[in-house]
Amino acid sequence: MTPLFYVAIFLLGAGFVLFFIGLFPRPAATMSVFAKEVKRETSSFSTIFKPFVPFNKRLVKTLRLEKGLKDKIYLAKWKVSPEEFLTGKMLLTVAVFALLFIVIGVKNIWWLIGATLLGFALPDIMLNSRVNKRKYSIVRILPETIDLLGLCVGAGLDFMAAVRWVVDKVKINPMIEELMVVLKEINVGKPRVEALRDMSRRLNIPDVTSFVRTLVQADRMGTPVEEAFRILSEDTRMRRFHRGERQAMKAPLKMLIPLIFCILPVILIIVAGPIIIKFTQEGVFTGLR
Repeated sequence: MTPLFYVAIFLLGAGFVLFFIGLFPRPAATMSVFAKEVKRETSSFSTIFKPFVPFNKRLVKTLRLEKGLKDKIYLAKWKVSPEEFLTGKMLLTVAVFALLFIVIGVKNIWWLIGATLLGFALPDIMLNSRVNKRKYSIVRILPETIDLLGLCVGAGLDFMAAVRWVVDKVKINPMIEELMVVLKEINVGKPRVEALRDMSRRLNIPDVTSFVRTLVQADRMGTPVEEAFRILSEDTRMRRFHRGERQAMKAPLKMLIPLIFCILPVILIIVAGPIIIKFTQEGVFTGLR
């Protein structure tokens, strides 16, 4: 193999690593929250994959993957389009196959197939992990956000003014970012109910869906928003408490696997090992003679 080939493999892997580093937003601390949101919309590293985008755009539309990928990428806050994400998966698959087969010299077909499938699935694993972490963060911070909105409404602000105050004063977090998107949509003319429903659809989190449904019903029925916030905060905290109880009940079952396969064999070796060694050296009935 010529040194130029190894350089090409290295540049391909480095470009892919830089691409995924560029997916994650790194906003400056001095920027305003609205400037932070705008900064995420572009990625300098995505230009690496532009030649492959037209082909993958047709593939994404043919397989009907655009909506699902777009929602996940939005939740993960990655600066990439569905076509560029699919291109990254394909290039990673090719890079892993070339690294194993040509550079390392692996000839086993099953190792090659398994490694290339792992390379193709790795971006999806990263994306799903990022989405799950973001959803978990939103569920964790939602009760406190509802309390703040309820306090602002109780102090005399209307709902939109309360949202603006929370967005301006509270430290940036995933729930605040979603409220920022709602404010932007309302500022450009979208009705408040429609903007809230779009947020519920984008996030697809039961707690957020309940939050939006409560606000929409309060707006229709004329119910005081402060009372709706208070009830919703209690319900959200109760659901979070029940989720914690369910996770605690699953803990003994999860501990059973490492207990059986990791801890119990060590105990058996320590306790029964000397006895078995003595029996094999001296015989089972030596002490009875």
